[in-house]
Amino acid sequence: MPADPLTVIGIGPDGWPGLTSAAQAALTAAEVVLGSPRQLALLPPASGAERVAWPSPLSEGLPRLLEEHRGRRVCVLASGDPTFHGIGTTLVRLLGADAVHVIPHPSSVSLACARLGWPQDQVQVVSTVTNPVDRLHPHLQPNRRLLILSRTAQTPAAVAQLLVARGYGNSTFTVLEQLDGPAERVRTTTAADWSHDVDPLNVIAVHCPPDAPVLSTVPGLPDDAYEHDGQLTKREVRAVSLSRLATVPGQLLWDIGGGAGSIAIEWSRHHPTCRAIAIERDPTRAKRLERNATALGAAVTVVEGAAPAALEGLESPDAIFIGGGATAAGLFDACWSALGPGGRLVANGVTLETEALIIQWYKTFGGDLVRLDVQRASAIGTMTGWRPALPVTIWSITK
Repeated sequence: MPADPLTVIGIGPDGWPGLTSAAQAALTAAEVVLGSPRQLALLPPASGAERVAWPSPLSEGLPRLLEEHRGRRVCVLASGDPTFHGIGTTLVRLLGADAVHVIPHPSSVSLACARLGWPQDQVQVVSTVTNPVDRLHPHLQPNRRLLILSRTAQTPAAVAQLLVARGYGNSTFTVLEQLDGPAERVRTTTAADWSHDVDPLNVIAVHCPPDAPVLSTVPGLPDDAYEHDGQLTKREVRAVSLSRLATVPGQLLWDIGGGAGSIAIEWSRHHPTCRAIAIERDPTRAKRLERNATALGAAVTVVEGAAPAALEGLESPDAIFIGGGATAAGLFDACWSALGPGGRLVANGVTLETEALIIQWYKTFGGDLVRLDVQRASAIGTMTGWRPALPVTIWSITK
């Protein structure tokens, strides 16, 4: 790797004139400048440094490229602020903070907020550069302000289509192109009325209407939010189970016996950094689970197979939910071994056989054991009465 700290320089569409004197000095002294073809073209023709465009795919070619230019004075160009959804974060992860010197430029978010008069601390930023557009779903809430980092020129149309499908077609929809450059353009319509061609370098601003439909990120979505065949952890049980799982940003859940995926999905919707792996042995249910995750914008990976065999080689979890297959030989031992200190395990049982097993685990390991009975009002002739659902035994424990 480079002997001197690698310098990462944020650059805007205005190019060389918009750079600070420190950034210009670093580029003038550089022997090699790395960046996208668009970014490299912003430098003056007189620059004597070797210009190297990023390989494709970048994630695979970057370590090789850095090794190739070891010992040379290297500058890397990045759009806007390099540590805000940018290459700067990747380079720090690869080389360490001491080996990377960052000279930031105003980010597209700060520029967009300046144009719109929006307070940055009250705006939710969502990137579609590395995530699918459907990850917007958890952030669509009444009166919410979103700034969406686009991947391509087609992203605004895809976002507008998603908003309309979710009942957010009346959202104020602004596309800001080539921010801070000579070709800057800002256009506003509603999401339903958007039908423009745009520059690939764009940011989307969405102000959701105050009367838009609500799908909260709090556990316990309505059961009809899911496509299912009856294999679904019901709303009230789901809320209690997720409270025991204690969802934490940045953590990973294993949802064993995923069914419709409601536990994994609501874990992941809690925070953009939450992830889940759902294990489901039935192929039809696994496909349905994938559709539910996409429709609700959840970061859920579906593994088709039966536990405990299907757990082999999976990334270690921070929490595990056993919603099905609890009686499979060796399942609990495999789950308990996979959890590190502080890991949480929650097991739900409806049948007598599963309940007996859960009670045995409770007697052996301790934890917390509750039995949840839910009754719903339902018509009885011309009157109304209570109809009980099957009681559910919930065992939770922290390792």
